[in-house]
Amino acid sequence: MTRAHRPVFVRLSGAMLAAAAIAAVPAPAAAQDNATADARLRKMEAEIRALQRKVFPGGDGRLFEPQIAPGAAATGPAPSVNPPATTAVTDILLRLDALEAQLQALTARAEEQTNRMVQLDTRLTALETRGNAPLVAAAPAGVATPSASTPKPASSSAPAPASAAATPRPAAPAASAPRAASPAPTAASAGATTASASAPSAARLAAVQAITKPQTADPGDDEYSYGFRLWNAGFYPEARQQLNKFVEQYPNHPRISYGRNLLGRAFLDDNMPKEAASWFLKNYNADKAGARAPDSLLYLGQAMIALKDTKRACIALAEFAETYPLIASGRLASEYEATRAKVKCS
Repeated sequence: MTRAHRPVFVRLSGAMLAAAAIAAVPAPAAAQDNATADARLRKMEAEIRALQRKVFPGGDGRLFEPQIAPGAAATGPAPSVNPPATTAVTDILLRLDALEAQLQALTARAEEQTNRMVQLDTRLTALETRGNAPLVAAAPAGVATPSASTPKPASSSAPAPASAAATPRPAAPAASAPRAASPAPTAASAGATTASASAPSAARLAAVQAITKPQTADPGDDEYSYGFRLWNAGFYPEARQQLNKFVEQYPNHPRISYGRNLLGRAFLDDNMPKEAASWFLKNYNADKAGARAPDSLLYLGQAMIALKDTKRACIALAEFAETYPLIASGRLASEYEATRAKVKCS
C-alpha cells in the first residue's frame, strides 16, 4: 500500500469503527423496551382471561387456557376456588319457579277444601230435609180456598227451629178461671183485649192482663210467644189479634210458619172452621217445607170435616200422608189417625 492510499484507508477504518460503536450503543435500551412490551402483553392476556372467566363461568378450555396446567408448578397466586355467583336473571328465574310451585300446591289444596265443603253441605241438606221436606211439591188437587176473605199472603222465611211452641189443642177454660202464665199484669197486655161482639167482663180483662208478654232481644219472637200464651189460655179473640199483628209485622221471621198455623188454630178452636181453613191453606201454600206446613195441611182436613166437606177433607188428608209420610207416622201420627176416623174416604 502506497502512502497516497494510507490516509484514505485510515479514514475508512475509523468511520467503520465509529459506526460500529454507534450501532452497539442502543442495544441494551432496545432489549429493555422489548421486555417491557412483553410484560405488558402478558398482563393484558391475564386480564383478558379474567374477563373471560367472568363472562363465561365454568372454565371452558375452548374459550381460554387454564392458568395452571396439570403437572406444572404454580408460579403465581392460586385462583379462587369459589364458584361464580349467579346472575340476577338466574336468581329471578329460580324464585319464579319456587313461587309457581307454591301456587300450584295452594290451588290444589283450595280445590280439595271446596270439594269437601260441597260434600258436607250436600249431606247436611239431605239430613235436614229427610224428615220434614215434602216429597211432592204440588198443592192438594181439588182443595180450593174457602169463600171467606183471605188475608194478603206474606212471604215466609226458612223453617223455624223446633221449640217449646208445640201447639197442643187445649180445652177452652171458663172466663172466670183462665190459666195465667204470670201473676204480674202489664199495661200493654190490656190493649190486646179486643171485644168479640160485646165488651169483655172485668174478670176476663183481669185474666188477660195477668198474661205477661215476654221481653227478650228478639221482638218478633216476643210477639209470637205472647200470642201463643193467649191461645193456650183460651183467649182466642185476643190471640187472633196478637198473632195477626205478628204475621203482618214480621213476615220473614223464622217463626212465621208457626204464627200462621197458630192463627188458624185460634179460629178452628173458636168454632170458626171457614176462617181457619183459609189460614191453614195459606200457610201450606206459602212454604210447604215450613216447620208447621204439615200441621196446617192436617188441620185443613179437620176444618173441611167441620164444614161437612168430606171430599176436600179426604183430599187434604191424602196429600198430608203422601207429602209428609215421616211426620204422618211420627210426630202427628195419633192426631192423623184420629182425624181419619172422623171421615170415610174412598
